[in-house]
Parts: sequence; structure tokens; C-alpha cells
Amino acid sequence: MAVTASMVKELREMTGAGMMDCKKALSATDGDFDKAIEFLREKGLATAEKKAGRIAAEGLVATTIKDGDKVAAIVEVNAETDFVAKNEVFRTFVKEVVEQAADTDAADIDAFKAEKWALDTSMTVDEKLAAMIAKIGENMNIRRFEKIVSEDGIVVSYIHAAGKIGVLVEAKTESNDERVKEALKNVAMQVAALNPKYVSTDDVPEEYKEHEKEILIAQAKNDPKNANKPENIIEKMISGRLAKELKEVCLLEQAYVKDGDLTVAKYVEQVGKENDAKLSIKKFVRFETGEGLEKKVDDFAAEVAAQAGL
Repeated sequence: MAVTASMVKELREMTGAGMMDCKKALSATDGDFDKAIEFLREKGLATAEKKAGRIAAEGLVATTIKDGDKVAAIVEVNAETDFVAKNEVFRTFVKEVVEQAADTDAADIDAFKAEKWALDTSMTVDEKLAAMIAKIGENMNIRRFEKIVSEDGIVVSYIHAAGKIGVLVEAKTESNDERVKEALKNVAMQVAALNPKYVSTDDVPEEYKEHEKEILIAQAKNDPKNANKPENIIEKMISGRLAKELKEVCLLEQAYVKDGDLTVAKYVEQVGKENDAKLSIKKFVRFETGEGLEKKVDDFAAEVAAQAGL
């Protein structure tokens, strides 16, 4: 398969690797992006996870908390331009959507869109969306939602950058003290900033660990500095690197951003003791506007082609 400048550009944005390395990876894997990313990782030329690439769609993430901090919802609604995303009519619509999401029993986004619009039951949510598209004159989409109902604790929310990122954090606790809620909001800010994938290492699937271990083994074998090292030493190196990586993707094992001497787990434990409350993190949800979507971007394929010799 012929490797094009646009393919090199896309892989470069996803991995942060150099253009020539991206070209070589795509050539070696016949243009398969997933295999090319693995190729780069094994050579130590890409980060452990795909970068989101260019965050594509514009829009807004919104949250709501109700029923004594027991029920919460988060939604992402997309629009084509940032101009519309800042429009007060659009922002009001998103607020209405998230309030409906907090009351819904829908299991997925399709079921949610099919239910009656709470503020006008003569239409469905999807029909209300169509009416908003006609009114604003730009394509829009209710992309996703999640609802949390806490049976044994509370939920807090955090919105970053005027709706670019939204977070819900559910905690198991009997306390509804403002100091506890403030601490949980700090945890939500941590989730927004560092984007963990799991609450703790106990939540990490074995398949994920095995996959990452295979990548680390390949990296070690490709490093000339390890050529004469015994297998048991390399195994210890890999175990250490895997443990470090898991700390980065697991919320409770991360260093707490406001006090690097504490992990998030230690911070939560400390807050519980200071407020005479049992406190533990059960779940978090993080939405970032447009993550994983693509939008039309300025074409610099010609620049890539010139530098990569394509």
C-alpha cells in the first residue's frame, strides 16, 4: 500500500513520533494504523497510548447534580463551530439536555433520543435536536450521556474550560459535609487534568496488563543497552516500568496534583480522617469535547510531503 503524506500527518498527530519514523512504520505495516502505532511503541518512538489527535468537533460538556447529591448526569453535545458552542441558545439547550439525562431511564443514547422531550412532550429528544439544528442553522449532535445514581454515597461534578471537559466523581461515604465535597471536587479536577483510565490497579483488566507488558518486552529487546543483560534483570526492569505505567493511568495511584508528597488514595484517606468520615472513590466519568472525533483541519500535507520526501 502506498504511504501518503496525509497518512504520515495523521500518524504523527496520533503518536507524537517523527515524520520519517511514521513513514517507516506505515510502510512496514502496509498502512495499518493500529499496527503502525504498535511498531512505533516497540521501537520506543511513541507514547504508551494513542494521543487523541486533533480534538475535532466543537461543542459543550455539561453536568448536573440533584436529589441531595445522589443523582448526577453528564452529557456531550456537539456543534460544527466554536462560535455556535458559545451561543447562549445552544448553551441553554445543552443545560436542558443534561437535566433530562438526570431523569432518564434510557440505557443508551439511541433510547435517550427516542424518548419524549420533557419540556414539550409533543416531540422526542431527537425531534427537539432537529428543531434546534433548523433554528441555529448548523449541524449538531447529542453524542453521549452517562447517569450515576449513588446508593451509598454522593456524586460531585467539575467543569473545566467553560465546558471543554466535564467530570463526575462518585464516592462511598455517609458524610455530606462541604469539606468532603470540596475534597471530592479536588479529585474531579485531578481527573480532568491527568485523564486516568481506571480508579485503581484492581480495576485494570489482565488483558491490558499483558498487552502493555508485551510492548515493554519488545522495547527492551530493541534497546542495544540491554543486549548483554540477563533475562531476570530485564524481567525486573519490565515489572518496574509496568508498575510505573499503571500508576499513571490509575487515579488512586497517581501523585495528587496539589501535594506531590501524597497519592490521591492517601489524600482521600487523609480527608476522611480529618472529617471523621469513611470515604472512598467508587467511580469517575470524564468527557472531553470532541475526543476521538475528527474535524476539517488546515491541510499541511504538502509541508509533510516536502519534509518526508513523499
